[in-house]
Amino acid sequence: MVVKFIVLGTPTAKGRPRMTRQGHTYTPQKTVMYENLVRLEYQRQCGSFQFDRDALLDVRMIAYYPIPKSVSQKERQMMADHRIRPMKRPDVDNVCKSILDSLNQIAYHDDAQVVDCQVRKFYGDTPKVVVTIEEIKQ
Repeated sequence: MVVKFIVLGTPTAKGRPRMTRQGHTYTPQKTVMYENLVRLEYQRQCGSFQFDRDALLDVRMIAYYPIPKSVSQKERQMMADHRIRPMKRPDVDNVCKSILDSLNQIAYHDDAQVVDCQVRKFYGDTPKVVVTIEEIKQ
């Protein structure tokens, strides 16, 4: 089984937990909002499908970052053709973490089921993350 969905918007990293002066930890609002967006898009595009608890999963993500307005036409075209790739934040590991954590209990029981993962970064006219989850047959 394979599911694929798209999260529109600039790829967002998983924020580090913050602490109040009283010692309580909380998740930054930007992270909460992005994780909710990922959940909603998965449910909207894939319905209530959830992989089995014992399924081994392969997750592929392609993160498209917006092309900066300040670049020349030549650079813009090279970015659109994927000849120039983004070496900017958020890092691939943080994008991966935010997507995988968002899908816990939604697409799969736990992100520990993910045994293979790839994240690729490109520039694109529409910022988004394309996520494909596939069950690995044993």
